[in-house]
Amino acid sequence: MAKLVLIRHGQSEWNLSNQFTGWVDVDLSEKGVEEAKAAGKKVKEAGLLFDYAFTSVLTRAIKTLHYVLEESDQLWIPETKTWRLNERHYGALQGLNKKETAEKYGDDQVHIWRRSYDVLPPLLSADDEGSAVNDRRYADLDPNIVPGGENLKVTLERVMPFWEDQIAPKLLDGKNVIIAAHGNSLRALSKYIEQISDDDIMDLEMATGEPVVYDFDEKLKVLGKEKLGK
Repeated sequence: MAKLVLIRHGQSEWNLSNQFTGWVDVDLSEKGVEEAKAAGKKVKEAGLLFDYAFTSVLTRAIKTLHYVLEESDQLWIPETKTWRLNERHYGALQGLNKKETAEKYGDDQVHIWRRSYDVLPPLLSADDEGSAVNDRRYADLDPNIVPGGENLKVTLERVMPFWEDQIAPKLLDGKNVIIAAHGNSLRALSKYIEQISDDDIMDLEMATGEPVVYDFDEKLKVLGKEKLGK
C-alpha cells in the first residue's frame, strides 16, 4: 500500500498581501516558513517516510518541501522539480489585489475566476514584460506551451502527463511520494484522484501548510484520506 502526501506551500508574501500570484515567483512569508516547518513536524510525528519528492519550479513550493523534509529528517531523498506542478497561471490578474479586483468586477466574477473549473481569467499577452516566456526557468519550453492564463481544467491537463509518467508509476511500485505544490495544481490532482465533479471542485480548498495523506491500493484506488491538522 503506497502513500501520497500533498502539501500546499506555506503562506506566501502575496497570500499575505492578498494578491493573485500564479506563476509569479514570490517567497514565503515568515508565517509561511513556520507553517512549512510545522507541517514537517506533523509528518515526522505521523511516521511518514518517503521515497520520492516532487515540487514545482517556484520558490514558495520548493522551500516548503525543503522545510518539511528537513524537519522530518528526509532532506536526502530524490527530488524532482517541474513546471507542470506550478500554480495555475492567473493571466492578467497576476499581481492584482483580490479585494480591489472584486470591487471593480464584482465578487461573483472574481469567485468564478478563482474557483470555476473551465472559465479562463483575462489572458496575459506573450509580449507583456510579465510573461513567463521571458523567464529563464521556462527557456526550454516551446513558447506556445507557456500559458497566458489558465483555469483549473487547463491546469489539470498539464499536470496529468507528469502524474502518469512520473508519479503514478512510483505509487504503483509501492513507493511513498510527497508533493509540495500549490492550491490549484493540488486541487487538480485531488479532482482526478478522488473523481470530484466539475461543480463540486469549486468548494475544495487546500489549506496552506496542511499535509493531506492518501492511502492507495495496488491499483491506485483510494483507500483513505487524512489531513494532518496544523
